[in-house]
Amino acid sequence: MKIALIGYGKMGKEIEQIALNRGHEIVCIIDVNNQQDYESDTFRSADVAIEFTNPMVAYTNYMKAFAAGVKVVSGSTGWMDEHGDEIKELCRNGGKTLFWASNFSLGVSIFSAVNKYLAKIMNQFPAYDITMSETHHIHKLDAPSGTAITLAEDLLENINRKDRWVKEEAKSANELPIHSIREGEVCGIHTIRYESDADSITITHDAKNRKALAFGAVLAAEYTVDKQGYLGMSDLFPFLND
Repeated sequence: MKIALIGYGKMGKEIEQIALNRGHEIVCIIDVNNQQDYESDTFRSADVAIEFTNPMVAYTNYMKAFAAGVKVVSGSTGWMDEHGDEIKELCRNGGKTLFWASNFSLGVSIFSAVNKYLAKIMNQFPAYDITMSETHHIHKLDAPSGTAITLAEDLLENINRKDRWVKEEAKSANELPIHSIREGEVCGIHTIRYESDADSITITHDAKNRKALAFGAVLAAEYTVDKQGYLGMSDLFPFLND
């Protein structure tokens, strides 16, 4: 498979190594200093582009890749509120392809499935209040993290007593607070806590490094190469639909 990389920071370099180890070819690398390469024949030759950048440029990157006829796998977060509906429409009815996930880790996918299952159980026990925290490195621009928002939305679908998430502190019982911490070079820690007067239940996913994210992104690219539309982790891992 021919892969183009969009963004060549720590994640881009990790993805490159895993892709090469799995026998794929990196045909083009686009970073801040060579944006003109979106119009190159080498970029157009890619089967899939893997994009990890930031909320301010992700949408523009998608549109440039789509214009070149290249499918995109992306883990960039923070763009969905402003451009989500447009991108989904382009993929579902405009012939474009984007595999997007807030987190590509298999471990996070398993954690997400556990989160939904536990939420369905805890919906029956209103004595337990629910809070969430997420910790990431100081370079991360968006807060809460995209993964935290995805986990929160799964909670809201399954916990009747919560109808929206809020940053930091809840002001009413129906709100789910997400506390964001930025420190050091933390790859990502997500914790969901149920607490009553009698006891507490806590589940946590702690990413040790970027390898799981990079490996998942390459798996997503392998999946996407012969697919079309707006895709996500529930397509790659069907157990997330259970």
